[in-house]
Amino acid sequence: MAEINRRLREENLRGELDKKRLEREIARLQDLVLELSHENKRLKHELKQFKSPPQLVGQVVDTLDTGDVIVKNGAGQTFLVSVSPKIEAPDLKVGTRISMDRNNLTVMRMLPPSKDPVIGAAEIIERPVVTFDDIGGLDDQITEIREMVELPLIKPDLFREVGITPPKGVLLVGPPGTGKTLIAKAVAEKTNATFVRLVGSELVQKFIGEGGRLVRELFQMARDKAPAIIFIDEIDAIGAKRMSMDTTGDREVQRTLMQLLAEMDGFNALEDISIIAATNRLDIIDEALLRPGRFDRIIEIPMPDVEGVKKILEIHTREMNVAEVDLGKVADRLRDTTGAHVAAIVREAGMFAIRSERGNVTQDDFNKAAEKLGGKESGFDERMYH
Repeated sequence: MAEINRRLREENLRGELDKKRLEREIARLQDLVLELSHENKRLKHELKQFKSPPQLVGQVVDTLDTGDVIVKNGAGQTFLVSVSPKIEAPDLKVGTRISMDRNNLTVMRMLPPSKDPVIGAAEIIERPVVTFDDIGGLDDQITEIREMVELPLIKPDLFREVGITPPKGVLLVGPPGTGKTLIAKAVAEKTNATFVRLVGSELVQKFIGEGGRLVRELFQMARDKAPAIIFIDEIDAIGAKRMSMDTTGDREVQRTLMQLLAEMDGFNALEDISIIAATNRLDIIDEALLRPGRFDRIIEIPMPDVEGVKKILEIHTREMNVAEVDLGKVADRLRDTTGAHVAAIVREAGMFAIRSERGNVTQDDFNKAAEKLGGKESGFDERMYH
């Protein structure tokens, strides 16, 4: 009898184990069925998309009380079309990008606004690490540009209280390497604003209307990300004086310039947007850019004097291990040179120390560097900056 009971218990135990194993297997298969069901839905959706015809991309030009809209396609043609019931008519605004059925041009859905990769890449995501302490010999210019650009962004209420309109734009003028770009970066670092940097030549496009579109998108991005600073380097690439239009390229550059003028006239100086531009050639800048209301202040960034060169040397040798170097003598030798050239000579002096396998830089290293690179830069005419 005991043996029979033992066998029955073993049979029951095996039955329970088999039951649990089957339950686990059923649960696994149910999960697999659910997973395959989701995969089947996804594949059906992809197949439906592959089978659906492509749609046309256009833009809303006008909206009518009837619920229909006037749209413009990529070729510039305009059509009066209906709107899909899936789209709420009030959501369609003038300028909205939409997709249309290629057969009857019915508006099928709204698209996000486009942004050219050139403009998207112009935004500097990380704040510049340059500060005003990293710029030497330009104390008066720094004070002036901080009053013109920094204060309206930090303390706009002060301008409203006094009752004056802050300047819209500042134009930095000076020879290459004198610190124009460094000043713009330092302003962006101080104000904690979105810094948008673009070289003027990037706005020159070969297709008609492309340059003007880039300018519009540039200012729209600045409005969306305000407070913002737009820095256009080498603005003479699009801001040169308008002459006789001999080629299609010349006409396109002038269209881009006119769009820039229109955008600068189209925003308020207290919109938390400031414009800084830089050029090496003030003599060729179009007068329309220089009139009050656009670039209200022209700040000349001159070649540093001997004292300025010494300050620049002190800045660039702060982290350098120097051994009894008289920076005053070095500065006197480097008079009439730019800050960028001074920085190059400091690096070259360090290279001389490294070649000699020394851990410090001596006066002789600076003398050799100045002799190798020259104490004065050439190749520019100071008359073109006045």
